[in-house]
Amino acid sequence: MNWDYWGKPVPGFGDPRAKLLILGLAPAAHGGNRTGRVFTGDRSGDFLYKALYETGFANQPVSTHRGDGLKLKNAYIAATIRCAPPANKPLPSELENCLPYFERELEVIRPRAVLALGNIAMHAYLGLLKRKGQIESFAKYPLRHGASYQLPGDLPRLFVSYHPSQQNTFTGKLTESMMVDVLLAIREFIGGK
Repeated sequence: MNWDYWGKPVPGFGDPRAKLLILGLAPAAHGGNRTGRVFTGDRSGDFLYKALYETGFANQPVSTHRGDGLKLKNAYIAATIRCAPPANKPLPSELENCLPYFERELEVIRPRAVLALGNIAMHAYLGLLKRKGQIESFAKYPLRHGASYQLPGDLPRLFVSYHPSQQNTFTGKLTESMMVDVLLAIREFIGGK
């Protein structure tokens, strides 16, 4: 009740020269929708930023608000949808409306790797590539935690993780070590510490 909410579309953020682009679903109703920064101020963000810190992609393990000093290193975070969808279930029209923003981020950042967090993020990214004629279908790229796919041409390598939602982390479907392992594989692929 005492919180001031951002309540507007939430932009991506991070290192503009990042080799890793992390793609999530959408701002959480009481996370990014409140703070104005993706994965900030909610438990999914707590989980993700701790893993990013442990693997050298963030300067601190927590993010509570936009001015908390968090800096991403060689990583940029975006969402397929820029506003919190009702019941955390985005409509196809919402995905379609927000896709140009993500497409532009890809063009500007030009990452070497994309980490898709969950099914919706993965299919939004692959759907964009299919629409542009860069892949033929999704069939070669099943959703499997820890999967890594070399896409055609000079497209960024696709890494996959389950989404760090409470539904996945509280049930053990996604553990801290599983997330860290994916991030370490990405670090090895893109090089550097």
